[in-house]
Amino acid sequence: QVQLVESGGGLVQAGGSLRLSCAASGLTFSSYSMGWFRQAPGKEREFVARISWNGVSIDYSDSVKGRFTISRDNAKNTVYLQMNSLKPEDTAVYYCAAERARILTMSPDYWGKGTLVTVSS
Repeated sequence: QVQLVESGGGLVQAGGSLRLSCAASGLTFSSYSMGWFRQAPGKEREFVARISWNGVSIDYSDSVKGRFTISRDNAKNTVYLQMNSLKPEDTAVYYCAAERARILTMSPDYWGKGTLVTVSS
């Protein structure tokens, strides 16, 4: 049974930082591309960042480029999202996703349950 468990969310002031983690189990982690999506209140889920199985290919949405960094540790079956210079508009539930593919698409195979990030102004 595949599980993706996010952690690291919380309340932070604008301009602050948080690091999200997603621990994966039940799959061969190194064979999966990983990514992060988010869903703000009243809005649709949107893509944030993705990383290929080997960490070579990385993409970000324009809204987080230059502020967020995605990384992975295949030895720990974990993917991270370092979020700096946070803005109130970054407030959302952040979801981890996994796909057995060279690079994550917008329809991943697996989703985590999400972790809430709240940025106060």
